[in-house]
Amino acid sequence: MKIMNLGSLNLDKVYAVRHFVQAGETVLADRCEVHCGGKGLNQSIALAKAGAEVLHLGKIGPDGTALEQILSCSGVDVSLLLPSENDSGHAIIQVNTDGQNSIIVYGGANQEITPAEIDQALTRMCAGDLFLTQNETSCVPYALQKAKKVGLKTVFNPSPITQELLGYPLELVDLLILNETEAEALAGHSGSYAALLELLVAKYPGTEIILTAGKDGSYYGFGGCRVYQQAIQARAVDTTGAGDTYCGYFIASRARGMEVKPAMELASRAAAIAVSRKGAASSIPSLSELK
Repeated sequence: MKIMNLGSLNLDKVYAVRHFVQAGETVLADRCEVHCGGKGLNQSIALAKAGAEVLHLGKIGPDGTALEQILSCSGVDVSLLLPSENDSGHAIIQVNTDGQNSIIVYGGANQEITPAEIDQALTRMCAGDLFLTQNETSCVPYALQKAKKVGLKTVFNPSPITQELLGYPLELVDLLILNETEAEALAGHSGSYAALLELLVAKYPGTEIILTAGKDGSYYGFGGCRVYQQAIQARAVDTTGAGDTYCGYFIASRARGMEVKPAMELASRAAAIAVSRKGAASSIPSLSELK
């Protein structure tokens, strides 16, 4: 089974700070590093490192050579990367002393992908293959509709939440992977993780739900099935990319036929390793490390 990921490609500018900057405040960063990132890139690398055959559909500018190189070196098929005359996407990331992050994303070339480019890319896929996307590129609703129309299984990570996203055709999604904030937005309510899961299962009865809860583990719901996986404890150095690592490992594991519970456990172990390292894409472990 091939996996196509329509995903963002960002240059992450990471600033180590004592605390997140507040309104009207200026803080001095202890250091600054530049990493390759974007939810799309991170998830493609996690998929590849978890053993999946993944093609990345995305767009980069003249400054994006490093983005293409890290994908290719990680085992991702980059034949669907498209050039732009404008800058690649980028992110400004604050990481505090507890390893938590705060992120601002600028779309750049990620927002230039067209319906025609999506149509052309989908000719590389076969019915039964898998299509993954997030909410950091253009044409996401169109891509979900087109992928479903040609017989692909659809996976959506609704991040970041926007007002427009609430109108996306989410009933077409086969697997929804989201965190607490995203779950509350889609459910229209706040509450416990278990309560949010029930609301989402009821709202999207044809969709498998994975709700990730950081140090509180992860939850699965579909029909009458409920599965809980506790988090694997690790010393958090940088949580950037942990959710993307979990996402890629869970999807890859399920794509090769693994049952839900062991797939959640493997994804949790991969995420635990990721948070113990600096960076996003660079923190994602290989399958051999987990074995």
